[in-house]
Amino acid sequence: MDVFGFLGAMLVLVIVLGVPITIIVLLVGQSRLKARVEVLARWVNDLDAALKAARVGAGQAVEPKPFASQPSDSQPSDSIPAEFLDSKPVPGEAQPETPSAAAAVAAQPSVAKGAWLTPPSAPVPLETPASMPPPPPPTPPSGPIVMRRDRVAAFGAWIQQNWIYVVSAASLALAGVFMVQYSVQHSLLPPEARVIFAYLFGAALVAAGEWLRRRKGDDEGSSAAYLPSVFAGAGLVTLFAATVAAQQLYLLIGPYVAFGLHMATAALAVGLGWFYGPLLVAVGLLGAFAAPFLVATGAGPNALLYAYYALIAGAGLAIDAIRRWAWVSVLALVLGYLGGGLMMVGGAGLGPWVAFLLTLPALAIVLPRLRLIPEHPGPATILTLLSRGALGWPEFPVRVAAGAVLATCLALVMIDAETALIGLLVLAALTLLAVALLIWAERADGLADLALLPALALVVRLWFEAINYWPLFSDFAAKAIALRAPGTTAPMTLTWVVAMAALVSACFALRALRGGPVALAHGLGAALTAPLAVVVLELVWQPALVIGDWAWALHPMALAAAMVALAERFARRDGSDHRRMAHAILSALSLIALSLFLLTSSTGLTLALATLIVAAAWLDQRFTLREMGLFIQIAVAAVSYRLLIDPGIDWAMDAPLLPVIAAFASCILAEVAGFVLLRDKGRVMTSGVLESAAMALTAILANVLLTRWLVPKDSLGSALDFNYAATLNAMPWLVLALTQAYRAGLGPTLRRLRIGLAAFAGLLAAAGLLWSALPLNPLNAAYEDGLGAKVIGPLVLDTLALSYVMPGLMLLIAALRLPFPRPLRLFLLSVGASLVALYAGLEIRRFWQGDWLGQPGVTQYELYSYTIALMLVGAALLYQSIARHSPTLRRIAMAVIALVIAKVFLIDAAGLSGLTRVFSFLGLGLSLAGLAWLNRWAGQASAK
Repeated sequence: MDVFGFLGAMLVLVIVLGVPITIIVLLVGQSRLKARVEVLARWVNDLDAALKAARVGAGQAVEPKPFASQPSDSQPSDSIPAEFLDSKPVPGEAQPETPSAAAAVAAQPSVAKGAWLTPPSAPVPLETPASMPPPPPPTPPSGPIVMRRDRVAAFGAWIQQNWIYVVSAASLALAGVFMVQYSVQHSLLPPEARVIFAYLFGAALVAAGEWLRRRKGDDEGSSAAYLPSVFAGAGLVTLFAATVAAQQLYLLIGPYVAFGLHMATAALAVGLGWFYGPLLVAVGLLGAFAAPFLVATGAGPNALLYAYYALIAGAGLAIDAIRRWAWVSVLALVLGYLGGGLMMVGGAGLGPWVAFLLTLPALAIVLPRLRLIPEHPGPATILTLLSRGALGWPEFPVRVAAGAVLATCLALVMIDAETALIGLLVLAALTLLAVALLIWAERADGLADLALLPALALVVRLWFEAINYWPLFSDFAAKAIALRAPGTTAPMTLTWVVAMAALVSACFALRALRGGPVALAHGLGAALTAPLAVVVLELVWQPALVIGDWAWALHPMALAAAMVALAERFARRDGSDHRRMAHAILSALSLIALSLFLLTSSTGLTLALATLIVAAAWLDQRFTLREMGLFIQIAVAAVSYRLLIDPGIDWAMDAPLLPVIAAFASCILAEVAGFVLLRDKGRVMTSGVLESAAMALTAILANVLLTRWLVPKDSLGSALDFNYAATLNAMPWLVLALTQAYRAGLGPTLRRLRIGLAAFAGLLAAAGLLWSALPLNPLNAAYEDGLGAKVIGPLVLDTLALSYVMPGLMLLIAALRLPFPRPLRLFLLSVGASLVALYAGLEIRRFWQGDWLGQPGVTQYELYSYTIALMLVGAALLYQSIARHSPTLRRIAMAVIALVIAKVFLIDAAGLSGLTRVFSFLGLGLSLAGLAWLNRWAGQASAK
């Protein structure tokens, strides 16, 4: 059976099963109405008797009059409540003070049965108005799930007490199946006789169960409780198995006849399920699910079994529509999806599987409430989950429908299509499901948000098609311009896909314009579905390679025009509420930006994204639209992605300077403008993201410009091959780290975000500085003509100052001037002082050795210069300790002086000779004497 045959079978299912169900529902409704009338009649009779008793107690004569179900003209009107009379009471005429039937109904609590509510079936004793208790509070709606812990525990207790009935039902059902198999193995009967015998055996079991139910009943209090369900359930399983065997095992009947027999068996199961207990339903559903596996042959499953499992799910839902056990609907859908999925894995075909996945949500929507046009009341499921139940939990039919829609969307997204046609069919199925939920289920407030699921699934499916290289995408990519023959036309696949997404957006827009409890969500769906699909297509499908830049750019441009029209409609419809209009405008701007990207350079797209940031910030500032914050954060992430990754830093290093500056500067200015626009709106997170991104991009731009300036164009190395270039690459990150660390100490606002950014930028800065100070240190240059071996620039103001003294002084100033915590200040002081000391030592060596610092050996004058420099540093620290009255600085100064002494005695004594050695020790002695006196004076001054 192909997909069209399966759709025909589904149509027959709707007609043949729907019409009887509709008739039965009308009969049941009439029966319920009759029962309620009888209950009201008994209540009126009781009220009449109570009134007579009250008159007798008051001494009035009362003539006995029997109560008739149909009041006669001679019956006094005061014995019947006024709301049941055709004429109203005569004004001014005395009316008896008796409680009306309506009051009795209001005082009667509803009787909970399963997960739904049923009306009371028995009257309550009459009480006088003075003693009548107040009406009980309304029963709260059932919780978010059906299979709660208490219900699972109750089910376990029931199984412990009644497990023998379950085993008996399974044994009887298997008896019919094994009897057919036994006759096959021993060739006892011809195939026709075996099937007929199986039908007779199943019918006998059903008849036995029905006879026992009519004699003894099937409720808990009956002596034959559950036995009718055992026999009838086993009979239904046998009937299902007989039809499966006749069609699959013996090929005695065709698929349509088999489907008709399955429908007849399912209709019988539905009819019996409305009168029997839950055991019959469980046995029937589980047995019908297992029947195809028990009689399976080596030929494999066929498409008919999809209709079979859809029929099982529909039967369970139809039974639960009347009995309202709730768990039956869940079991029926689980078995339906599981059975259909197993048939798909077994090779029953992907086309019918798609049709099957569309059928089950339709059954889950129609059958629980028995309405062809859904009218499920709210609240809606997704909004309830987002609010964590603040709006109340949806009713059970809404949750059943939501679960079926979710399961279908997940299954459709994960289908590994065998052909491009199946892939297109999957997208069409998701589109049809979304459109049906938006148009067909328009009256159902409880289903109003479910269309978001297939809309999202449509976008995700487009992504999966490309990353998994499924046939729809592979067939499209194989027709690229560079691969197809000259003169051949481009495929229309992309146009069909965009049209499907546009249709979903249009239906969302229609629902949004009609209003409703989730009109804002529908507006978002209209503004996002088609644009997201286009973005996914651009990112992973690369349509321009197949249909060309201009042809592809027309698709987002056409959608942008539609979004502008939608924004105009929203502006007229919403009045002072501009949120939906703003969403449509941003969608149009995004699509226009994408079109510009397709037709212009990478810089054009970056400029367009920067414009979107400013536009979104202005809309929020003008109309107070908090939703713009999320859009701004996404736009900032997109801009950062383009500047750092695609085309990224590599593009910025090699592209012409003007486009690079334009791209970075436009984004930085846009983020600064957005920050200024929103600084008074209380958008803490959005403002923090804009500020941090602007500072980070400024650091990166400085990094790029310095690297382009310092690294020669014809160099074979990279920026990391020069010590000064590595430092310059680290400097912007150092500035960003210090700035964010300072801002983090100003208050709790975005403290964690700023600390995280400071830590990240600090790691990058530390990596650059370490790389510059250790591997790229000019001392390590073994050859004079090596890459980065020579120091460039005049003495003192050279690349050594650029590499080490500039970041060192920055760290020292930050540690001394900014209010950092003490551990961080000590760390910054240590690192800054180390870099400055490294610079001083390297400058001394350059003075004596020249531009190449890596040559071997140390001259006596160079060695003596180090001693003088260290002595001067110690003296300066000692002076600062006196000026600042700092014992800590005095200790550091004396440590430096001790280091000088150790150097002179351990190194200079062996390395110097002649007068140099004499002057070295002479200068050391005199200097130490003066410093000792200065240290003693400082100590006495600080002690006073």
